[in-house]
Amino acid sequence: MEELDLLKKSWNKDDQKFEQVSESQIYKMIHKISSSNVKWILIISVLEFLAWTSISLCFNTDDYFKKLHAESFIPFFKILNAINYAVIFWFIYKFYKSYIKISTTTSTKQLMKDILSTRKTVQNYVAYNLSMIAISMVLGFVLAYLYNPKFDAIKFQIAHDNYTMLFKMIGIFGGFLFVFVFGFWLFYKLLYGILLRKLRGNYNELKKIE
Repeated sequence: MEELDLLKKSWNKDDQKFEQVSESQIYKMIHKISSSNVKWILIISVLEFLAWTSISLCFNTDDYFKKLHAESFIPFFKILNAINYAVIFWFIYKFYKSYIKISTTTSTKQLMKDILSTRKTVQNYVAYNLSMIAISMVLGFVLAYLYNPKFDAIKFQIAHDNYTMLFKMIGIFGGFLFVFVFGFWLFYKLLYGILLRKLRGNYNELKKIE
């Protein structure tokens, strides 16, 4: 962004007869920076996908369900996992398409539209990931409660304590869920937030030119 700031200062100081040349230079710089930002969004999303895939390969969910004698849930989770992969692939494809469109566009208005579209896609991608993290944790908790023998003592207390223990357990899990999801929200805000702020800054500069 330093080169863009220098061009803007130069534009403000130049005589009126040089305005069109400077404006063209600023557009080219914004175009280049925007393309680079979207490229990094694409790279980070691919790396994130590979990281999550590597982590999931370290855990065999089928064995876990077999230990709980809950084999009937295996097909359901395989379908859920397949849907999740399909959605993430779709988002990565959208990022790739955004990168190609921004890299090749020659229109200021189109570049502005593409920047807004990319920002919205990233925001939806983050919201989807946070939702899936929350859903996975809730499903894992419910299955563990229903089938894991370690919860038998708690279920016994709930049956004889007018559900006071149940509310306590839900409260503890709810607090843990909030902290965990909030932590991932901060992680995503750091990971993608910088790039989104740069894209918003680029959009504002293009708006001034337009």
